[in-house]
Amino acid sequence: MRVYLDNAATTPVASEVIDVMIPILKNDFGNPSSTHSFGRQAKGQIETSRKSIAKLLNCQSSEIIFTSGGTEADNMALYSSIHQMSVKHIITSKIEHHAIGHTVKAIESEGLARISYVKIDSKGNVDLADLELLLQSKDKTLVTLMHSNNEISTLLPLDKVSTICRKHNALFHSDTVQSIGHYSFDLQNLDIDYFSCSAHKFHGPKGVGFLYINKKISAKAFIHGGAQERGLRGGTENVSGIVGLAKAFELANEVIADHQKQVQGLKSYMMNQLKEMISDIYFHGETDPEKSLYTVLNVSFPQTEKTGMLLFSMDLKGVACSGGSACSSGAVSGSHVLAGINSDISRPNIRFSFSRYTTKEEVDYALQVIKDMFVLKKMNA
Repeated sequence: MRVYLDNAATTPVASEVIDVMIPILKNDFGNPSSTHSFGRQAKGQIETSRKSIAKLLNCQSSEIIFTSGGTEADNMALYSSIHQMSVKHIITSKIEHHAIGHTVKAIESEGLARISYVKIDSKGNVDLADLELLLQSKDKTLVTLMHSNNEISTLLPLDKVSTICRKHNALFHSDTVQSIGHYSFDLQNLDIDYFSCSAHKFHGPKGVGFLYINKKISAKAFIHGGAQERGLRGGTENVSGIVGLAKAFELANEVIADHQKQVQGLKSYMMNQLKEMISDIYFHGETDPEKSLYTVLNVSFPQTEKTGMLLFSMDLKGVACSGGSACSSGAVSGSHVLAGINSDISRPNIRFSFSRYTTKEEVDYALQVIKDMFVLKKMNA
C-alpha cells in the first residue's frame, strides 16, 4: 500500500482542475498580450479567473497579481514594501518559511532594511506584547508573519496582528500559502496589505500563485519586461496554470466546512492513536483545533537506536511523510522551525499532513507501520 501524508509539501492536483486545464493547453494557446482573437481569448481566461478569485476573497480583481507561486509572491511583497513604500524596518519571526527567512536576510545584507525578530513561545505563538515593543521604532515598518506555520501548524491571530500594525502605522504582510484554501478569508474585513498564495497547496497546479496587494499600496514593477499584471510583473502569463488555480480555489472554498471537519477528525484520530501506542511522544506546536492548522501534525518520537532511520523506514513501507519543510529537505542542520521553538531536535520528528483526499484507512496503515517499527525496536533492544 502507498500512502501520501505529505500534503503540506504539495497536494495532488484535483481531477476537476486537470479537466479545465487541458482545454486551455489545447485551444487557448494565444499570447494574452496579443491583440488578435487568439490572444484576446487567452486574456479573457486570465481575467475571468482573476475575478473568480477576487469574488471569493471579497476584494477587487485589480488587487490580485498572478505569480509563479508563494516564494515569488513573498519576495514581491517584501521588496515592493522597501522600494515603493519606503520601509526601513522589517519585523518577522525565526520560524517563518525560508521564502521569508532567507529573503529578509538578503535584504539585511544588501543594507536595504533593518530586521527584527519577534519573540515566540515553545508552541510557535507570536508574543504580541513584544511585537508592540518592536513597533515603537520611528522607521517605516513592515510586519511579515505567516498565518499558519508549515511545520508545526500554529495559527497566527491575523485580526489581532492587523490591529497592532495599524495602531503603529505599520504595513502587514502574511504568507498564507499553507492555510489559504483551508480557511475562508474576507479581505474587506481583514485589514492587511499583502497576502501570498500558491495553488499547489490546495490541489491546484505547481508554478502558479498570486499576491494580493491592497489598493491603498503604491506598487511598481517587480519583474521588468512587458506590462503584464498591471505592469507589476513582466512575462507572458501561465494561462492554463491561472485557470487551474482559480478552479482549485473555487473547489476548496465550496468544501471548506466539510473539509475542515473531515481532516480535523483524521488529525485528532492519529494524535489519540499515537498517544495510546507510544508513551514518550509529544506534538509540536498548538494542538487546540482553534489555534492549529488542521492539515498538519508534527510528531516528536522517542529516541531509539535507529532514530535516523525512522523517516526512511516509513518510506520503505510506502508511507510518504517528511521531517519538515520540503524546501529544506536537503539541509543537514535540522529544522529551523523546531530549533526556533527550542525543541529537542535530537529526537526523530516527523510531519504528517493531510488533505481532503486522505482516508482513515490510509492513516490506519501509517499507524500500523509505526507500531510495527516501535515493537520491533523494543524486541531488538
